[in-house]
Amino acid sequence: MRKLFLVFSCMLSSQLYAQKLTPTSKAEGWKKEVITNIGNRAKDAQVMVDMVFSFSELGFHETETSAYLTKILEENGFTIERGIAGIPTAWIAKWGNGKPLIALGSDVDCIPKASQKPGVAFKDPIVEGAPGHGEGHNSGLPLVILSAIEVKKIMEREKLPGTLMIWPGIAEELVGSKAWYIRDGYFKNVDACIFTHVGSNLNVSWGDAGQNGLVSVEFLFDGSAAHAAGAPWRGKSALDGVELMNIGWNYKREHLKPTQRSHYVVTDGGDQPNVVPSKASVWYYFRERNYEDIKAMYDDGIRIANGAAMMSQTTVKHRLLGTAWPGHFNKAIAEAMYKNIQVVGLPTWSNEDQTLARAVQKMSGAPKKDNRGRVIDGLALKLDTLEGPVQFSWGGGSDDIADIGWNVPTVVLRYPSNIPGTPGHSWVDGIAMATPIAHKGVVAGSKTVAATLIDMLTNPKIIADAWDYFNNVQTKDVKYKSFVEADDKPAIFLNTDIMNEYRPKLKPFYYDPSKYNSYLEQLGIQYPTLEKK
Repeated sequence: MRKLFLVFSCMLSSQLYAQKLTPTSKAEGWKKEVITNIGNRAKDAQVMVDMVFSFSELGFHETETSAYLTKILEENGFTIERGIAGIPTAWIAKWGNGKPLIALGSDVDCIPKASQKPGVAFKDPIVEGAPGHGEGHNSGLPLVILSAIEVKKIMEREKLPGTLMIWPGIAEELVGSKAWYIRDGYFKNVDACIFTHVGSNLNVSWGDAGQNGLVSVEFLFDGSAAHAAGAPWRGKSALDGVELMNIGWNYKREHLKPTQRSHYVVTDGGDQPNVVPSKASVWYYFRERNYEDIKAMYDDGIRIANGAAMMSQTTVKHRLLGTAWPGHFNKAIAEAMYKNIQVVGLPTWSNEDQTLARAVQKMSGAPKKDNRGRVIDGLALKLDTLEGPVQFSWGGGSDDIADIGWNVPTVVLRYPSNIPGTPGHSWVDGIAMATPIAHKGVVAGSKTVAATLIDMLTNPKIIADAWDYFNNVQTKDVKYKSFVEADDKPAIFLNTDIMNEYRPKLKPFYYDPSKYNSYLEQLGIQYPTLEKK
């Protein structure tokens, strides 16, 4: 009896152990499977990356990009909701059933005047003056889509519960959409969000990212026209209002914290010199490290604009064009993702990849070291460590993914599709973005996202810990307040004239994968090209 009891006890213990072990061991097998399968789909990654690169669409006008990507998703069983938040090019794609609901996103817009032939280490635009992917936003959604399709196959076969939600960051360069997505409730029931952004290593971080938040606001002055020579005393110059505001703001800079960033462009300076301008406008970005300081800058800008209107005897009104909070990202998801980063590792770079990278670094005057003291010499060969909150930041750039991150536990995966040491927001940053560098980086990033998705779908503790961090650390003392009011409409009119001018010129250069193995081949570029012939 005692032997039978011991045998039964051992069998029961083994069954209990197997029940505990099976989900984890199965998940590890599924992760290996999706990593292998994504590696086998490198060609699909290349085609998607090159196709979106060739569209070269500015914010709010990503029509070709959205049509192309949503068609791929529809063909793979996703349901599309188009025109969300009042933005024609915005959409959400969903597949699955039940919880967890995991959002997967990346940006899709490009940079003005950044047209550049890929793989060419000197300025050589595809279309002179046209937009181009000078930040690499052509690569993120292809990465996400490849991950989602492969994970979906596992979910279907294994009958895993959960819902995948794919969405684009429309007009990120204008920080023009994500706060509107939040306002209109599109992330209300989301359990977690994985976002991707092009970088030069495979990394993720958590906590305060050291970014600035911002408001983007245009001030519109209204005066009275008159003959600028015959009767200038009868005019009230709206341009005077703009210039007086700029003078006032530039004096104000002395009395702002060193963490601030503020910059402006005159969007309307009048029609012609012999007419006193009756209308003029100026567009400002006010950036700071926290909501209160951003709000104070915003209020100061309005006061200075009103003062300038009084001095110029004009009137002024303002309109919000975009906004972003300072970034703060989730610890639990970042830790789970970093384990997968260590498994996936960096791509294997060819001699051609490294030759292009070093030529671009030399041509663009890249620094010898980055802001963390790491040597800049070609493409990364060593993974970054998992970084936690910054201890101090002088301020810097902004990204409206932060508005998602202050409402849902969120991480940002950066993947190595660009060259270290480039200036950012430049044609230089477009050089790598339809080359093997970009393609390999996307595959590595896609493997990482897919493996992390499997973890989140099979291990509920990750999402539970993510919400614990979100509720008890991130938002314990800081509560999200949007700058977007109920009647603020997205600024979908921006970039219309530019795209109307350049889209017809860019269309002949759209990538045709039925005829060419790569966009480099279609453009007749020998990879890499280092000097003009």
